[in-house]
Amino acid sequence: MEETIMPERLDSTGKEETRFQLRTLLETSRLLIESRDIPVILDNLLYITMDKMMVPRGAVLLYDEKRRDYRVTRIKGHASMQEEDRLTLPWKHSDHEPIVVDPMALDLPYPELFIGKNRGLYFNLRTSDHHLGYLYLGRKGNDGILNEQEIDFVESLSIISAVGISNSQLFGEMHKMNRKLDRRVFELNTLFELSKDFSFSTSRKVIAGTFKFALLGHLMVRKFVLLFLIDEEPTVMSSSGLTRMPNRQEREEIFDLPQELLRVQPHQHEASEFLYENKISTLVALRLQGEKVAVIGVSDKATGQPLSRTSLHFLQSLGNLAVLSIQKSVFLEERIETERLEKELLIAKEVQNGLFPSQLPEIPGIHVAARNVPSQHVGGDYFDVVPSPDGNHILAIADVSGKGFPAALLMANLQSMLHVLLPVPISLSEATGRINNLIFHNTPSDRFVTFFWAKYFYKERRLRYINAGHNPPLLLKNKANEVSELREGGMILGVVPTVTPYAETDVQLDDGDLLVCFTDGITEAFDENGEEYGKHRLIDMLIQVRERSPHDIMNAIIQDVNRFSNHVQADDFTLIVVKGTP
Repeated sequence: MEETIMPERLDSTGKEETRFQLRTLLETSRLLIESRDIPVILDNLLYITMDKMMVPRGAVLLYDEKRRDYRVTRIKGHASMQEEDRLTLPWKHSDHEPIVVDPMALDLPYPELFIGKNRGLYFNLRTSDHHLGYLYLGRKGNDGILNEQEIDFVESLSIISAVGISNSQLFGEMHKMNRKLDRRVFELNTLFELSKDFSFSTSRKVIAGTFKFALLGHLMVRKFVLLFLIDEEPTVMSSSGLTRMPNRQEREEIFDLPQELLRVQPHQHEASEFLYENKISTLVALRLQGEKVAVIGVSDKATGQPLSRTSLHFLQSLGNLAVLSIQKSVFLEERIETERLEKELLIAKEVQNGLFPSQLPEIPGIHVAARNVPSQHVGGDYFDVVPSPDGNHILAIADVSGKGFPAALLMANLQSMLHVLLPVPISLSEATGRINNLIFHNTPSDRFVTFFWAKYFYKERRLRYINAGHNPPLLLKNKANEVSELREGGMILGVVPTVTPYAETDVQLDDGDLLVCFTDGITEAFDENGEEYGKHRLIDMLIQVRERSPHDIMNAIIQDVNRFSNHVQADDFTLIVVKGTP
């Protein structure tokens, strides 16, 4: 009886056990496939296998591809290791590795997962092409080993769990990517809206304010500073939360750091009090057309965490938008300022032109031509031909040191002084002394005037002159090639007060005599080799054109100088040409 019954009972029990395992696998597979939570999958895998196999010790080890070791993700039993501990197994996994690893069969040492006995089996958790880790099951409570049927069950459960783990990891990566994508879309929308705000603003203050609130609101940093290069000097354009503003040396040191993106190191904090005091942890350089134009310094987030790579990309994009807008506002301001200066220069030019005689008077016994050509909008050269109260005429030419507005202002003062003194019944010598004292006491020490003026007495055909340090006018007598220079007079105006009276000298201007007064812009014109036009070339030109009218002589000189210098005018030049007539 027993021999016939026992096999039937055993067969019935085995079938029942198989059906139970199949139901367990079916329910577990449904649970694992539906679950997207790796901790839930690992807990179910470990608890079901340990409970079903009556194993008191078990662990799940997940493989870290970057570190090439295993993380103890789950462990149950009297363990020598804790969850999150790391270990390296004494064998290497491969895509063709068997589903079950038995260290004893491979003559390998057992990893010390548990206190005391560590004998057990390692079930490979892998998909068809990817190793995920191991499920470790120790011996049963009675120190028995798993039989073939139990191993098949655990293998099947490990395969199902590996699929669930892989799907959960994939879902987690997709979820993470979606979150990154959502954040990126949000950042792009934010940058798009900010770009509209920046593009419509021409005020640096408004642009800096928009940048500040966008940065603080999006990145959640406590402190930041934006340095922008204006007139070759790093300038604080916007900031928040700083204990103090960086001084000029600190701004230059920050700006000179070579990296485009720099995580501030301890030695750099030690070297810069400003970075240390304000806990500036990251510096971002911004460029336009290859030139560094700005640097952003930021602290870590309010939570104490450093900025992520995504946050740094947003910061760079935000900074570039702000820098472009600031640069645009700078260009606009410069354009407005340039247009304003050009208008002022045109007005100044008109005013200065009004100081020159609009039409030269007719003077008995001589013909006069005169012209001023400034190298800039306004200049410091001056000439005048004006009648005196006694019926004679004054001729004057001067060169004020420097160029531009300062020289033009001093030139205007000289003109007004000359016209104020003209009606006063005093000699040229006394008048020159007064003009010198006025310039000396009312202008900076680096300002001075070379001055030549003369009074022409038409009845005697006599010229009385004073040369105050000016280029000596050239006198070419009729039908003679000898040139004399009118040098007599005294010191340059404005250098020292008048102590010795300026000397007056008389010369005759007869028919055909030629007198040329000029400023150093004529003789000091340079050619492309750096050679000066010089006094000798001027004399040669006078001899060639002496028979022409004063106006034609003047134009011939100007044309020759322009030809010599290839029309490059480095200084103002002025000419007065006087020729004796019958």
